[in-house]
Amino acid sequence: MTTTLPAYNRLNRQWLLIDATDRVLGRLASRIALILRGKHKATFTPFLDTGDFVVVINAGKVAVTGGKESKKVYDRYSGYPGGRRERTLGEVLKTHPDRALRQAVKGMMPAGPLGRRMLGKLKIYAGSDHPHGAQQPQPVNEALLAKRT
Repeated sequence: MTTTLPAYNRLNRQWLLIDATDRVLGRLASRIALILRGKHKATFTPFLDTGDFVVVINAGKVAVTGGKESKKVYDRYSGYPGGRRERTLGEVLKTHPDRALRQAVKGMMPAGPLGRRMLGKLKIYAGSDHPHGAQQPQPVNEALLAKRT
């Protein structure tokens, strides 16, 4: 018995369109990570990039539960004394709404070069317009975004 690996030039990559309006941030991020990795396909291979491209629109209208808008803090540190910067999720959503979703998806991807390449297939836009009309992204199946049991 041998296991056949998908040929890189024969991968059937699709462009999928997701509307993030009123979707919960973490649940949406986990579904996007699943699609980017290719886990929804029968040809999934953990060490190959078999996933699809994902275009997310209306990222500024993503929902969060609980008091996360004021309690969840993104911090970074420059390495210098006094170089710690903190921003709440609410501040990030107001200024750069795409960064909150990208950071959530990035945390669910594999670390290393493969994960960075998979993350490159994610295109996030705060509004409803996107420049990927030539790729004809298909609206994602609601069953794929629904809660898995």
